[in-house]
Amino acid sequence: MDNNLKARDGFKSKWGFILACIGSAVGMGNIWRFPIMVSTYGGMTFLIPYFIFVTLIGSTGVISEMALGRSAEAGPVGAFGKCTELRWNNRKLGEIIGLIPVVGSLALAIGYTCVMAWIFKYTFLSLSGGLYAMGQNMDVIGGTFGQTASAFGANIWVIIAILASFAIMVMGVSGGIEKANKIMMPVLFVLFVGLAIYIFTLPGAANGYKYIFTVNPEGLKDPKVWIFAFGQAFFSLSVAGNGTVIYGSYLPKNESIPSSARNVAVFDTLAALLAAFVIIPAMATANAPLDTGGPGLMFIYLVNVFNGMAVGRIIGIIFYICVLFAGVSSIINLYEAPVAYLQDQFNFSRPIATTTIHVIGCIVAIFIQAIVGGWMDVVSIYICPLGAALAGIMFLWVAGKDYVIPAVSQGHRKEIGGWYYPLAKYLYVTAAIIALIAGAKFGGIG
Repeated sequence: MDNNLKARDGFKSKWGFILACIGSAVGMGNIWRFPIMVSTYGGMTFLIPYFIFVTLIGSTGVISEMALGRSAEAGPVGAFGKCTELRWNNRKLGEIIGLIPVVGSLALAIGYTCVMAWIFKYTFLSLSGGLYAMGQNMDVIGGTFGQTASAFGANIWVIIAILASFAIMVMGVSGGIEKANKIMMPVLFVLFVGLAIYIFTLPGAANGYKYIFTVNPEGLKDPKVWIFAFGQAFFSLSVAGNGTVIYGSYLPKNESIPSSARNVAVFDTLAALLAAFVIIPAMATANAPLDTGGPGLMFIYLVNVFNGMAVGRIIGIIFYICVLFAGVSSIINLYEAPVAYLQDQFNFSRPIATTTIHVIGCIVAIFIQAIVGGWMDVVSIYICPLGAALAGIMFLWVAGKDYVIPAVSQGHRKEIGGWYYPLAKYLYVTAAIIALIAGAKFGGIG
């Protein structure tokens, strides 16, 4: 079955596409996990391998998934189908395998919907003064989040999160997703820079910067540092065989994929670093130990830290707006793959496909609130790296070099260098498989 995703819609500008891809990559991993990894594994001791892996994955995996989607003009199902059709004249096989990353994207979006519900609530509380009114009473702060993250504890906020995603996505790729990211991403970076500058002026912040820029040569010999730096880079760049593939399918043929991938890697890394430059020094100003990641950091410990600052209410508002924009830009990317699947495979109109997926997402999210942590673990540990490995195998191994090189080079000023194909085919695909195995062994590495 031929696709017509590009005929229906697509990104209208190079930077619209890049900002949307940056938005899909900049998410909770950058804000509540990256600073913890930097702190836990020794500042620059962690950052050195992280930068190495970002460079590797950005120049192989991100390029490959963008090119796979654009060359097939389809999401995972259609793109995988085209690869198996090229090799074995069997489109159905690839389409069946392509359902794995689509289901993974929907499952991750549903879990993310619960997290977005918390973020919408806390953004509202920051604006209304409710967070600041809690002061530094950890019983109240912790109890508020405990009630929010319990079974059916944030139903109305789940609905609000779903409606926000729906309102953007129903307007289409260029009219909704592209326009929203053109606003949210620049604002996010400007606000984060402003926060970082303010935190820099606070007494005690220097201890945080000193820690970030410390290199421990012995730490670099620890395999675990490299494993977790790889996992953070892998998941931060949003390679999972779904979102980057479907966004790639909307990219015009005359745009350069290698330069787009480079920009995504650079700005995603900048967002993560900005989060670290805000959170680690902020915690240092309060002599707070940065040993708790995940929701506890953002919804408990940082609330306490912000409330202890002279202008803590304003800082809290800015921070949670940043988090909100990061979350919304990610969730619309995750819902896009299943929405596009319904459009592509069943000829659903954009409004009907968007409504169907968001109704499913809303209902399931409401019922999994008590187990969202375990839900997200299963998806991120198993389904996401499996999707990335499958996308790499389909594009680089099944479709083959004669298909891959023109697909990657189209729109670029010259044919991509000879380094790309062997590095992507052998090193990146192997790395994606390692991410799956290591994640299972360590209970998650990103």
